Amino acid sequence: MIWNPSGPAARDYVDSLASSGQYHFTLSDAREALGVSAAAAMLAFGLLARKSIIAQPARDFYVIVPPEYRSLGCLPAEQFIPSIMRIRARPYYAGLLSAAQYHGAAQHSPEQFQVLVQDPLRPIECGQVRAVFIVREQLRMVPAQFFDTPRGTIRVSTPEATAIDLVGYCQRVGGLDQVAAVLARLAAQIDPQKLLSAAQTAPIPWVQRLGYLLSLVDSGNRADTLRGYVRSEARQSVPLLPGASHSEAPMEEDWKVLVNSDLEPAL
Repeated sequence: MIWNPSGPAARDYVDSLASSGQYHFTLSDAREALGVSAAAAMLAFGLLARKSIIAQPARDFYVIVPPEYRSLGCLPAEQFIPSIMRIRARPYYAGLLSAAQYHGAAQHSPEQFQVLVQDPLRPIECGQVRAVFIVREQLRMVPAQFFDTPRGTIRVSTPEATAIDLVGYCQRVGGLDQVAAVLARLAAQIDPQKLLSAAQTAPIPWVQRLGYLLSLVDSGNRADTLRGYVRSEARQSVPLLPGASHSEAPMEEDWKVLVNSDLEPAL
């Protein structure tokens, strides 16, 4: 008998997964369950995708889209990124503005879900959902914690690691004004000792800039633990705004930062 890709088998398979609380599957999982070729399975799931029943955010990886997310055309990124990373055996954490949102410090939901990874990965576009991947050195050493999602848990950088990454990747989050605004809201959650530990996973210029910015946004004494670290590790001064002219910028001695930008945090 010839298998009919528009028949009930593929839909029944998807429904059975959803009823058991599983909202993702791989092409190889489906082929094994249905006993069909890769081409036949892809054809069947392509038909279901056109009906917005499933979506394909990555090669050979599908998500089941519940009715409440049909307008997105995909599950939210936080609900499938951990599964992709687990299947691919890739270390990761949600970071930058996405992490700030988990910590209650983002002004609004970022347009792209930001994920830090060890090796380059292509961005994901799935319906209206966007996810970008940013390479972070010493990724495995960066402090992270887990948050619950409707489909499991996701690994997210701690407040301290988030603060450091925001400075290090300031151009990825809208510039230093935006960084300062997020730091002002994030500061209350920063533990000074944990901040020092997190700082040791990052280039020292990031730490110099972060110390200056935390002092600027009136974060109390949370930057104090970084001063000694900067004094012992910083070999040269750095511009506050990377890549901009700093030949006549005043020096902030505590942090060895050349203040070449007038910040106006969007508080």
